[in-house]
This record gives sequence, C-alpha cells and structure tokens, in this order.
Amino acid sequence: MNLNLPEPDGTLTPYTMGEPRTYERSTAPLARRSAFAAAHVVADPLGDGTTLDWDATLAFRRHLWSYGLGVAEAMDTAQRGMGLDWEVTRELIARSGTEARACGGLMVGGAGTDHLPPGPAPLDRIAAAYEEQLEVVEGAGAVPVLMASRQLAVSAEGPDDYAKVYGRLLGAVSRPAVLHWLGPMFDPALTGYWGSTDLDEATEHVLALIADHADRIDGIKISLLDAEREVAVRRRLPDGVRLYTGDDFNYPELIRGDEEGHSDALLGIFDPIAPAAAAALRALDAGDMAAYEEAFAPTLPLAREVFATPTYYYKTGVVFLAWLAGHQSAFRMVGGLESARSVPHLVRLFRLADAAGLLPDPELAGARMRGWLAVQGVDS
Repeated sequence: MNLNLPEPDGTLTPYTMGEPRTYERSTAPLARRSAFAAAHVVADPLGDGTTLDWDATLAFRRHLWSYGLGVAEAMDTAQRGMGLDWEVTRELIARSGTEARACGGLMVGGAGTDHLPPGPAPLDRIAAAYEEQLEVVEGAGAVPVLMASRQLAVSAEGPDDYAKVYGRLLGAVSRPAVLHWLGPMFDPALTGYWGSTDLDEATEHVLALIADHADRIDGIKISLLDAEREVAVRRRLPDGVRLYTGDDFNYPELIRGDEEGHSDALLGIFDPIAPAAAAALRALDAGDMAAYEEAFAPTLPLAREVFATPTYYYKTGVVFLAWLAGHQSAFRMVGGLESARSVPHLVRLFRLADAAGLLPDPELAGARMRGWLAVQGVDS
C-alpha cells in the first residue's frame, strides 16, 4: 500500500507500508509472568458520545484473551474519569465478566469513586463509594483493582487518611486486591497521592500500608514512568506481593527483571501491541531472551509516542491504532476524545505501528489512513 504522508513542515512524502508480522495465538496460561492489557472501549459511532458499541468492545477483549493475556477492565485506558460514566462502566464490567467466564480468560477490574461528585467528600462516603464498585467488580468474578481516587486525593489530610480508607477496603475484599498508584502525568488530579507530593515520602507511606495488609494485597500497579523508583519499590515488597508495572516507557526491562526480581504487567500499551507482547512473554517462558528482546524492541518507539506528553491523552492513540488494525469500524471515542491528539502525532503512530508490523491488514490500514487524512484536509 502506497500513500503520501504529511511531514511536520506540511509537505507530503511518499510512503510504502511494510509487511505485517505474523504472531501465533495461544490461550495457554503464561508461565513466568502475570500480564494484563488495560483495554479500551469502542464508542458507538452513531451514538451521542456516551454509548458503546458492545459487540466491538467485547470482541476486542476476546482478541486479547486469544493471545493468552489477561484483561484489565474498566481502568483508565477505558476512559475512566475521561468520559465513561459509572452506569456504562457497571455494565462493561458485568458483560466482560460473562465473556471471561465463557472463554476462560483472566480479568481484573477497576473499582473507584468516579460516580461521586467532583471535589472533596467525607472519608466514610469515599470508602462507601469504593465498596459499591467493589461489589460490582467482585460480582463479575474479577480480581479488584483499587483505583486511585480523585476524591480521596483532594479530601485526605495526610497518609493516615489513606491508611484509614484502604484499611477498610482491604478488610472487606473477598480476595486479595491490587493497589493502584497512578502518577500525575496520567491524571493531574492525583498529585500528592498517598499523602505527599514528595515521591520518597509517598513511597514510604504506601509501603507501610502494604506491610500492614500484605495478606490482603495481590500486588500494586505503579504508573509513574520511573523505572528506577519501580525497581526500588519492588525490592521492598513483602513476599507474595507483586509489582505490576504500569511503565509504558520501560516495560521490557522491568518485566525481564534482574537477579533480585521482576515486575509483572498491567499496561495500557499492551492493548495495541498485544500480539507482540504475548510473543515476548512466551519467549520468556521458553528462556529465549533474544526472542524476548526481538519481539518487544520495535514496540518501544511506538509506546513512547503513544504516551508522549500530555500523557493522559494516550487513549486517543490506542483507539486510533485499534481502528487502523481493523478492530472497530470507526475512529470515534466516548466524549469526542478522538480530537485530543494532533495530525502529526497520529501520523507518527501510523508509521511506528507499521514499522513494528502491528497493522495486520496493510490494505485496510492504508485505506483508512488515506481517508482519515482527507477529512483532515490532507490529499494523500
């Protein structure tokens, strides 16, 4: 497929798409790492910006499970706090739970407080809001992820308030839960989470919480884009508590690990790179580190562009890539978020996804790219 792509200076350059890579599907469990892809949602292209295309949304989850990855449902990749309201989220969790049971897929699900009004709230009200969502997540058969709460971030007066709320929640869950540390690059409203804007102090606070409730905690997902800090936390976790990397810039080295341990994975970037991620993890299972590096290497430039500043708009790139790959019929997003990224940014994603061999049907992807560029006023 040949087309003309715009350069940053506005000129057009001929571009010839490459050949896609072939990746083997397998639903066999991964042996050496636990890995979840935080999945996006597919907006109904004929809806009002709040409704989903349920068939495409659930088909994409089956796509992830078909490679042996777990699904992290209703996380920030699914536009929690950026357009997806709780009523639709509740249905999403329930429907995905049914699909997971039908195909034997692994699933974790986000429980938060995003159905509360914005702004501060009493701690008891925040805890009760979490509990309401926990009931839905656990009812769907999913491992609960206690998502970082904007309301708690603005209401807590210090680390003791976090300890009070999370202590109550961890005492109530029916199975060990996953904690969630989402940095302000993903959501500025979460600045100062765990009781301090000083990351060293915040780290001590969350480690103390984990030590107090280790038997109720499966792991902690850390999304700070700081590999050194993640490794430092990982080395101090109690036995049996996992570190789920949420570092979409440094995931190959963190998952690979070192002589003192490794990170498992709960990543938004695993949504668009699922076939390559599964290939890398199966190579790791086989002890083939060269194949592990070879599978992940071409995905890193793509990941770093998808999550480029402002990072919280990464969902736009994830959905754009899903559309190019043929997983949905339209490049539309809940709340109109498809307009959040620039034409040059999305052109770069197209080039990088093609270079990584992640566009399985070049004719379809090229035709869609050409049509999208025409709508942007570019004659490709």
